[in-house]
Amino acid sequence: MTKEGHIYLIDDDESMRVSLSRMLRELGYLVEDYASARSFLEKSIPVSPAVILLDMQMPDMTGLELQETLLKLGRNTPIVFVSGESHPHQIVQSLKKGALDFLFKPFNLEELLKAVGDAIEFDRRQFKRISLEVQTKRDYESLTPREREVCSWLVKGLLNKDIALKLGTTDATIKVHKARVMEKMHVDSVQTLVKKYLESNLENHPLSK
Repeated sequence: MTKEGHIYLIDDDESMRVSLSRMLRELGYLVEDYASARSFLEKSIPVSPAVILLDMQMPDMTGLELQETLLKLGRNTPIVFVSGESHPHQIVQSLKKGALDFLFKPFNLEELLKAVGDAIEFDRRQFKRISLEVQTKRDYESLTPREREVCSWLVKGLLNKDIALKLGTTDATIKVHKARVMEKMHVDSVQTLVKKYLESNLENHPLSK
């Protein structure tokens, strides 16, 4: 059985790392294992969909410290913590900072696979959303300055005649601009345009200033 997903396993316990890696690979996952957080930072390359299985207590850098470092780097791969013992504040902090789950050793295979599967699915959706946002921003950047003005007024709910009045032009001209906006933004209705505009936060795009 082949799984779509990548697992980064970070644990300083060699026996745990070796046995867990072998088991996950046998289940069809692609697994990279690291003996330390620093090694992971130095050698790993971000891919998606993926999950980081992360030990909390490690000598060079704790799991929580690695999580904070990844957030600063803008690396959003979901994290599932795996720990023999952790202080309550570490658990709370890790979850507040976005960890998806926290498993205590020894854990059973079923709960591990559920946590891994949920995290990979979460990352798959996250990657799709980010990809759509990037494409929407590229589409928006392809608009002319006047088309961006028309787009902004359309999103605010104005009719063609009202936009024409705002921009000091004719209704017919606005119809042409609107058609070009819809084509370049790859939408077939104003409702879809509004949805894309808001989801991609185009109001705060540098070209909207």
